[in-house]
Amino acid sequence: IDHETWRAIGNVGGVNPAGKLPPGRLEVLVELNSLTLTVLIDRRPFRSFPVAVGKPETPSPVGSWKIKNKGYWAKGESKWLGLSVPFGVYGIHGTNQPWSIGKRASNGCIRMYNHHLETVYQWLKEGTPVYIDGDPFGDRRTLKRGLIGSDVYFLQIRLKQLGYYAEKPNGIFDYWTEKAVKMCQQDLGLPMTGEITAKEYYRLRLYPTD
Repeated sequence: IDHETWRAIGNVGGVNPAGKLPPGRLEVLVELNSLTLTVLIDRRPFRSFPVAVGKPETPSPVGSWKIKNKGYWAKGESKWLGLSVPFGVYGIHGTNQPWSIGKRASNGCIRMYNHHLETVYQWLKEGTPVYIDGDPFGDRRTLKRGLIGSDVYFLQIRLKQLGYYAEKPNGIFDYWTEKAVKMCQQDLGLPMTGEITAKEYYRLRLYPTD
């Protein structure tokens, strides 16, 4: 999801505390900076919940996803809302570590208090959009073959926009991604290393602009 769409969603302050779900288009916004999950109705906030998100070394997947399946997690210990992330298994689930809520503590999933998850689980259907807001390039790591993650996913999107990458973005830095990077580097007059470093971040405008 781009910055214009985030602005269209609006401020999540003043959330309606009512528990009954009103009619309208249902979406979910997870904000990694504020550690909150907000249920949106027609792009307006309805209910917000505190969450735990991924640790710096195992970040939550930034991007626009959908609920792809519903079920149970950890041998039935919690409800599970699976996300359509192509480069790993991520979801929204409860926790037996409630003290972790409000922290960057998970392996990338979105953790909720179990009683909050029970409420949200009833509302969300397969196909419900889930937007995870954050900077996918926050780590500024060198991207190279073999790596996976949101930063690779958005790199592929950028390379596709520029006409270098013809595959479907999958968040996996594979042969085709490396080839696209090398072609891009050649056109930019940079060494054809097949890796994304500070020079490429800058030239490809991968840093946030606002």
